[in-house]
Amino acid sequence: MDAVLESLSGLSNFALYFGISIVLLFVFKIAYALVTPHDEWKLVKDDRNTAAAVGFGGAIVGFCIALAGAVSNSESLIDFAIWGLVALIAQVLAFLLLRYSFMPKIAERIDNQEVSAGIMLASMSIGVGLLNAACMSY
Repeated sequence: MDAVLESLSGLSNFALYFGISIVLLFVFKIAYALVTPHDEWKLVKDDRNTAAAVGFGGAIVGFCIALAGAVSNSESLIDFAIWGLVALIAQVLAFLLLRYSFMPKIAERIDNQEVSAGIMLASMSIGVGLLNAACMSY
């Protein structure tokens, strides 16, 4: 019984970190929607656009990978929140980099349901998320 109670002693810290993670994920969704020229939710929910679902899903996974790196390497809740915001900024910049340099017509291609564009967006987002998480292991 002592082992169970000892194990559960970290539950409050888990709840705090998890709660902040969910808030950061929600903020990421809003920030991402602000920089993309299309409405991902509408494309996914109403239009059933697979390219948008793949691209937006990859962006969420990439951000969560980076966020996991921030949780694993932070020394306090404030430290985690700061690095979570850094992760958010890096993921948004990844989309902007892709849109304005490598694939300037990516938004149009996703609107046109080109799955290959969604896959490239997802790949870039996940790749940046992995690099982001690795760079947080200072």
